[in-house]
Amino acid sequence: MKHTEMKKLHFSIAINAPKEKVWYTMLDQDTYRQWTEVFTPGSHYVGDWNKGSKIQFLGPDQNGKMGGMVSRIKVSKQYEFISIEHVGFIHDGVEDTTSEAVKTWTGALENYTFNEKDGITEVLVDMDSNDEYEEMFRNTWPRALQRLKELTEK
Repeated sequence: MKHTEMKKLHFSIAINAPKEKVWYTMLDQDTYRQWTEVFTPGSHYVGDWNKGSKIQFLGPDQNGKMGGMVSRIKVSKQYEFISIEHVGFIHDGVEDTTSEAVKTWTGALENYTFNEKDGITEVLVDMDSNDEYEEMFRNTWPRALQRLKELTEK
C-alpha cells in the first residue's frame, strides 16, 4: 500500500476565556475526557503534553476492546501551540508502529494553536487526514470544539 495523500483539515472556535484556561480545559485529563467523548465515549490519553513525550490516545473500539493512536508530542509551547505527530495505532492494547496500514498515517500531524485577543481565545485545529476519516472529522471536530467551549466558559 502506498502512502496515501493526506488532506489538511482546519477547524476553529472562539472561546470567551483566557488561553491559559482554554489550554487546561482542552488538555487536562478530566475535561479532555468530556470534550473528546464526542469522538468516542471513553476517550482518554496516557502520557503527557511535554515536547518529546510519547502519548497514547485511547478509547473502546466497536468490539469494546481498547484501541487508539500512539503519538509523540513534536512541539509544546505552553498556552500557545501543541503539535502531535501520530506514529502508530493501538489495537486491543497492543501498539502497531510498523504495519502497512500504519505507514499510510505515520507522520500525520495534529496541531492546536491558542490565540488570545481581548480575553477571547481562538482555538485552531489543523490536522492531516486521509479520505477514510475525513468525513468523520468534518462532522465531529466542530461538535467537539463546541463542547470544549461550553466546558471552558461555564
